[in-house]
Amino acid sequence: MGWVMSEAPIKAPPTRLLTRGFPDVTGLFQACYGRPVAYACRMASSSSRPSAPSEHPDGWPGKDLGLPEDGPRSVGRIGRRIVALLIDGALADLIAYVTGVWSPVNGSGDIAHSWVQLAIFAALQVLFICLLSGSFGHICVGLRVVPMRGGYVGVWRPVVRTVLLCLVVPALIIDRDSRGAHDRIAGTVLVRR
Repeated sequence: MGWVMSEAPIKAPPTRLLTRGFPDVTGLFQACYGRPVAYACRMASSSSRPSAPSEHPDGWPGKDLGLPEDGPRSVGRIGRRIVALLIDGALADLIAYVTGVWSPVNGSGDIAHSWVQLAIFAALQVLFICLLSGSFGHICVGLRVVPMRGGYVGVWRPVVRTVLLCLVVPALIIDRDSRGAHDRIAGTVLVRR
């Protein structure tokens, strides 16, 4: 017995899950993810500056954390974060080049050398964040890592933050205060100096 096409297609709302055995998740999805998804869609489609205060659902990133909208101690924006990450990556590559692990002409050579490059990046992150409250790239672009409860950032927070940053995916999961999962789990926030 083959498939039979009906003449009139089934009309259903486009947001409903049309698989038998699954409940309607539209209401739950909108309750949990409606505002963040709408915010992300507006941010992706806008050509204006991405940190406009009127576009954030609650005013500005960091408002829930008690941080100011602009100036010192405000949440570091995505542009500064990306530039800082590029600077840190370039510094790690420079050290790998000087030590002979990496060559811009030949590349890493094998997978072991790539892991050494990542280890150099991680060591620099932990060292600079422990000593100066920010990586070399953070310092260059005017950012610093601070613990949520205040005080010294310590040693374990930079270690946890760096391990999660090297896994990449936690850094891509961002909440409405512009904190990646690596910062939330470590209990830190990246703010302007």
